[in-house]
Amino acid sequence: MGQVRQETFVCIDCEATGLDLEKDKIIEIAAAKFNFDTIFDTYDTLIDPECSIPDESQAIHHISQSMVFGKPKIKEILPTFLNFIGKYIIVGHGINFDLTLITNAAKTNQIPCDFSRAPVIDTLRLARLYGESPINSLEKLGKHFNVEQEGAHRAMTDVLLNIEVFKHLASFFSTTEDLLARLKKPILLKAMPLGKHKGRKFSDIPLEYLQWAADKDFDQDLLFSIRTEINNRKKGKNFKQSCNPFQNL
Repeated sequence: MGQVRQETFVCIDCEATGLDLEKDKIIEIAAAKFNFDTIFDTYDTLIDPECSIPDESQAIHHISQSMVFGKPKIKEILPTFLNFIGKYIIVGHGINFDLTLITNAAKTNQIPCDFSRAPVIDTLRLARLYGESPINSLEKLGKHFNVEQEGAHRAMTDVLLNIEVFKHLASFFSTTEDLLARLKKPILLKAMPLGKHKGRKFSDIPLEYLQWAADKDFDQDLLFSIRTEINNRKKGKNFKQSCNPFQNL
């Protein structure tokens, strides 16, 4: 690893029958090897999931049942796809979703697959660190950085958009080592990204809700942000008590 602008990365994206990592299946997969100057190679294919594609999912990615009919099964293309990824640094937006889908598909079909030690860069987390885009969805980040966007929400379309967004976000780092090292640490979010308090500053969210959320299975950045706010309030309360010795009289 060395200078970010000279490094070769591989950006990946999957489209699926839904968002349930245990039940839903991959219906399209795409990847591109690139650096800051060019895209070296690409791979993408539709996949027959051997199950129905819900209408609500079709409305997002516009992949119909007829489009995947007769396409290869996941077990037929996964070895080639994994070989394409190789040992390059993997880039993706909300990448854990894609990697889990791929890992589950590999496990089901008894195909060797292990991303546990793979260097991974999640552009969603980089966008949180950047902190200047009101919304960190890939589409909104593309608009924020004035990246030209074409076509429907498809795997290769998202890969090409993600690459351009990544280059903007990664340009704040000199070396790949620095970038990966920063992503090992949690990122303090500016606002709650989900739930009934979505969009609110953590300081404006009731303490009871934060305490409830602190034990949920959220990602490391959200849990870090929630627990930081809880600790800040504890410190604030202690400070007020120490400044007012008559408070409890």
